[in-house]
Amino acid sequence: MLSTGALRAHLLAARLAGPIATTREESLRSYRLFAARDPRVLLGLEPEGAWDERGLLGLMADKCGVSGDPGQVSGSDVIDPERTVAALQAFAERLRAAAGARSPVLFGTGHPHRLLQFYASLARALSAAGCVVLTPAQGARVDMATRFGVRTHCLDYVRGVALVREPGAWPEGSATGAHSHSPLPVRMALGALADAGGPLPELVVGDHGWVCGAGQLGVEAIGLGDTDDPALFVGEAEGRIAVAVPLDDAVSADYYRPLARYVLDRASLPGAQEWP
Repeated sequence: MLSTGALRAHLLAARLAGPIATTREESLRSYRLFAARDPRVLLGLEPEGAWDERGLLGLMADKCGVSGDPGQVSGSDVIDPERTVAALQAFAERLRAAAGARSPVLFGTGHPHRLLQFYASLARALSAAGCVVLTPAQGARVDMATRFGVRTHCLDYVRGVALVREPGAWPEGSATGAHSHSPLPVRMALGALADAGGPLPELVVGDHGWVCGAGQLGVEAIGLGDTDDPALFVGEAEGRIAVAVPLDDAVSADYYRPLARYVLDRASLPGAQEWP
């Protein structure tokens, strides 16, 4: 079993926490855009509070450990590893509860290049514990706004984890997809399940629009968020996201392996030593 001390050391060595690759400029820009209610950073969340830049900075200092000093405007951003460890423990407890209840679960990621293996290991463990890992609306078309205009993507599943890809860009079922912040894929997936008469997920696990979009619709959601993803932490503060784990969400995929082991161990789920 991976100890908490070993996990903390790994978080710092891999730059998942401590000084991270996300810059202070990127984080502050996201807070400005969120305060202006820019949908690119809302990720499907409709905030109830009047979140201005200062309020967001205070929240992110509390949730992630970034500097609360508005005068600090450059350099690497920082995540407190103690906050990451505590959030991963809460994340594991939610997985344990889902496994105990044999709840239907939906996994989805906007970071398939980095986080697919992490989620796939959790999906496999929950499936082995008797949970139904849902894969609705596979192949469905999703038209999403990008920096290059509206582009058509399709919804696909790889080892139980949803992602989007541009049609024809990669073979169906391949482990490569598009980076996405959009909540449209999770809305489409949930809509397809509702139209089919269920079962609906009792837990959504993922990041970006998958978590915020599900939480906004009232589905219990847990996920990972970087310092430039304030929507997840606002959602947690407002009670629509159950757990938001602060970490750098764009490091090498293998660096998330110890996190999967830690979470599965704490959730008492099988597969802690396996990696898809």
